[in-house]
Amino acid sequence: MEISLKYLPGGRAAASGNMMAQSDLDLKETALKEDLKFYFMNPCEKYRARHQIPWKLALQILKILMVTTQLIFFGLSNQLVVSFKEENTVAFKHLFLKGYSGVDEDDYSCSIYTQQDAYDSIFYVINQYKQLKNISLGTLGYEHDGSGLKICKQQYKKGAMLPSNDTLNIDISTETECIVLKPQELASKKAELKLNSSFFNLEFYRLIQVEISFKLKGIALQTIHARELPDCYAFQNTITFNNRAHSGKIKIYFDSDTDIQECKDWHILGSVFQKNSQYILVFDGFVILSCLASLILCTRSIVLALRLQKRFVNFFLEKYKRHVCHADRLEFINGWYVLVIISDVMTIIGSILKMEIKAKNLTSYDVCSILLGTSTLFVWVGVIRYLGYFQTYNVLILTMQASLPKVLRFCCCAGMIYLGYTFCGWIVLGPYHEKFEDLNTVAECLFSLVNGDDMFATFAQIQQKSTLVWVFSRLYLYSFISLFIYMILSLFIALITDSYDTIKKYQQSGFPVTDLHEFLKDCGNVSYRKEQASMPSICCCRRQFEILSLYE
Repeated sequence: MEISLKYLPGGRAAASGNMMAQSDLDLKETALKEDLKFYFMNPCEKYRARHQIPWKLALQILKILMVTTQLIFFGLSNQLVVSFKEENTVAFKHLFLKGYSGVDEDDYSCSIYTQQDAYDSIFYVINQYKQLKNISLGTLGYEHDGSGLKICKQQYKKGAMLPSNDTLNIDISTETECIVLKPQELASKKAELKLNSSFFNLEFYRLIQVEISFKLKGIALQTIHARELPDCYAFQNTITFNNRAHSGKIKIYFDSDTDIQECKDWHILGSVFQKNSQYILVFDGFVILSCLASLILCTRSIVLALRLQKRFVNFFLEKYKRHVCHADRLEFINGWYVLVIISDVMTIIGSILKMEIKAKNLTSYDVCSILLGTSTLFVWVGVIRYLGYFQTYNVLILTMQASLPKVLRFCCCAGMIYLGYTFCGWIVLGPYHEKFEDLNTVAECLFSLVNGDDMFATFAQIQQKSTLVWVFSRLYLYSFISLFIYMILSLFIALITDSYDTIKKYQQSGFPVTDLHEFLKDCGNVSYRKEQASMPSICCCRRQFEILSLYE
């Protein structure tokens, strides 16, 4: 947004020395009013006033199209990465977990209940790892840095336990033993000696867990069909036999950490991959240039706005001998430009990372997706600024702006009650209800109840082992639902409705006038060009001044 610093012609002629100062002050006032009026115009009015082409508006529209297209391309590429990781994780569970049904039981994959099942499951992993190249359907291979299959068992130190006599004598200090089976040793006698050693004689009464970890390498070839270069993957797999509860049930957890690495040596015949990559890199370069231009224009507009604010503050102090209020100072700070600047910075950084990923120099998919996704969100939110030039959409923006301070204060008070119910439900209902086992799950469950979701299931799944807890759960759930849905949620909506009614009333009877508005009230006769009235109007309203001080 440009701010003209030219004075209007036609100043009053000074008749005497004491009139000269007053004439200069009047000239300053007229020029300041002209610049202020021009600053608060929308792009259409600026074009009618000075034939100033709305470069930022055109650039923002172009940037929306380019950033969204870039995000779609990256999302399709990232989708291949995600699907490759998920499908390999499922394949690993079927390969290395004996009796895996294809569906996880809970937060763990499966469970065993006998000692023989424990031994069979452990040796099953070893045998499957040994025969991996012969049984796997994927492009998998062993890690060649000297690592192999590492098996560790953690257990309490020696002791004695006689449950029939209620006798327990055990040292709670833990000890950990590990052995490593390398791929090239699995077929040798050395591996047989290790497998027949006393290491695998498990004493389950003091066994805490058995952890089997191994690393595999893989190459994703499906990206070739999308005309992209393939990625190389390193899968760090960990299988944990958890016996911490000593309840007769050993939970088997499978965890796979995937690391995308740069392929050290690859040769792909055909030039289509190189050309496709070059086209995408050129497009990303144009996105960076457009965002850089937008960043410069918006930063320039903010700097000029701050200069205009300083001129207005100094003039007001010089003429009226008082300071400008805080609300009038905020009128010069355009929050939309700040949002655009943040979006541009994130898009530039994300585009650079995307270009490096495309060139297979980096593999930071998560960081890049966060930057590009958030920047695209901000770009589309910024469209609201231009919709705000129309009166119908401006009501929505002003209502959100007016209700935000009151809503935040209200949420702080309601949040204290919400936290109280969260802690209470966790400590009381946690042992009897799966949705109250940890704080995060409790918070999510209560938020679902506020929105009317999954109510009956929450009531029905409470275990009736304790009559006292069952009665308490009913009082707890009924009171929470009644309080938050019928009272707190209704008050929340009432705050927004009240702000909406206030804005509608102001649009009908006029907004309250501050010093800035009073100063600009009598500048309507200032003209920029004679042909201003003959220019076609493509915007149907002028920007309204948001009175921030009324809603604080």
